[in-house]
Amino acid sequence: MHFYKSIITVGGFTFLSRMTGFIRDALIAGILGVSGFTDAFFVAFKLPNFFRRFFAEGAFNAAFIPLFSGILASSGPVAARLYGEKVFALLLFGLTGLVLIVENFMPQVIFLFAPGFEETPHRFQQAVELSRITFPYILFISLASLLSGILNSIGKFAAPAGTPIILNLTMIVALLMVFCDWVVPGQSLSWAVFIAGVLQLGWLWMSCYFQEMSPGFTFPSFSTETKTLIRLGIPGAISAGVIQVNLFMDMIFASWLPTGAVSYLFYADRLNQLPLGVIGIAVSTALLPELSKHIQVKAHEQVHETQNRALELALAITLPAACGLIVLGFPLVTLLFERGAFTSLDALATGHTLSAFAVGLPAYVLVKILSTSFFARKDTKTPMKIAIAAVCLNFTLNWFLIGPLSYVGLALATAIAAWFNALALGALLLKRKWLVFDTQLKGTLPRLAISSLSMGGVCIGLYKLTPLPPSTLMRLGIVGGWIIAGIISYILVARLIGTFQFRDVRKFLKKQQNL
Repeated sequence: MHFYKSIITVGGFTFLSRMTGFIRDALIAGILGVSGFTDAFFVAFKLPNFFRRFFAEGAFNAAFIPLFSGILASSGPVAARLYGEKVFALLLFGLTGLVLIVENFMPQVIFLFAPGFEETPHRFQQAVELSRITFPYILFISLASLLSGILNSIGKFAAPAGTPIILNLTMIVALLMVFCDWVVPGQSLSWAVFIAGVLQLGWLWMSCYFQEMSPGFTFPSFSTETKTLIRLGIPGAISAGVIQVNLFMDMIFASWLPTGAVSYLFYADRLNQLPLGVIGIAVSTALLPELSKHIQVKAHEQVHETQNRALELALAITLPAACGLIVLGFPLVTLLFERGAFTSLDALATGHTLSAFAVGLPAYVLVKILSTSFFARKDTKTPMKIAIAAVCLNFTLNWFLIGPLSYVGLALATAIAAWFNALALGALLLKRKWLVFDTQLKGTLPRLAISSLSMGGVCIGLYKLTPLPPSTLMRLGIVGGWIIAGIISYILVARLIGTFQFRDVRKFLKKQQNL
């Protein structure tokens, strides 16, 4: 039950983060719309976040937490804190050097990640200027991610899960300041990213301090443990960051398309990230320390039980969410973003892109969960090899689909590559008997698929029969009604065919209240 409580904690704070992120993105869409300027800012915003997946979240989810948990269990909290201190120093010095190098060669970096911008010199120059402001964020957020790993390892999930809210709130304040005559919108947003990184690092350092786990300052040293971290972390970073690699590859291809394509991909991905973040990040974050603990004591039955319930929970949410986003992508974008500078044509383009991304929504979550099963066993090379194959597949599909489908083809290629990644990981886990489907999961999976498809059919029928009104308030009522009707149909069909029993849900909720 502790596992589910951790998921609820992380999921709840992640949901708040996604909601504040949506408010931020809605303000960007309404105030700035879709233009060459927004294309430039989104490149500047995604650049440090792209590198973060490699130098922070990916590497530490894959390697740091199992190693830190092992030291914590065998040698105690003092030894674990000293190990965290060594890694903190390694990241601090290494990433400071990276930031200085990238800042100096920023025009070349932008050309590498958005080569099509060179055809519009003003957009290219804006991307360079804004990226120089935002890129130091990688230093702050990578150190913050290390502190998050320490807190997660000792069972403290709330503070790390709530950290992204700081970024969203800081950017919202910057957006509201654009109405001041002396504020330049792009620069204020970029400086907000920089400031948020400092605040996020300070917040997590204080959280570690109160748990007596805050690292002090020291010079980096290459001990046996840090060498092991690097050896495991490099392939782990590649495999854990593959979805971001594919999304960034989409942006590279989109830079060659007409102005606005990069923005359509960004807005669509942000909506697609809501269910992905709430369930995918929540489950994988709670799963890694839980699996690491069970594997270290060779509690194989608990390992299989935990994995099965994680898969069951993830698919119970992402399958219907994917069906809903595929069918209602355009109405959702129209409701949430179409106002101010964001036109109906922008909503149509973003909606189609969102539907394509949503095809891979369950796969994105499965990749996070299934990769965790390898990471907990300190096998980071196998997911890396599969991830590289998935990136190659995505690159190939981009070439073939960008012509007939434009930016929608790029999103669809990412979804297909994610399914390849998830199926390959699952097949290898089953082959090695690291994953064993129990009777409950085998019976639940087909029922979840039937329930989700039924919900999708209901949404299609309602969408076709009811026109979308021009008024925002009326749109809210209509689209909200469709979503509620879809959820009710999903629950009813799931109940009728025995996917779950209401008494089981009540029993589960009662146990959570008693924890």
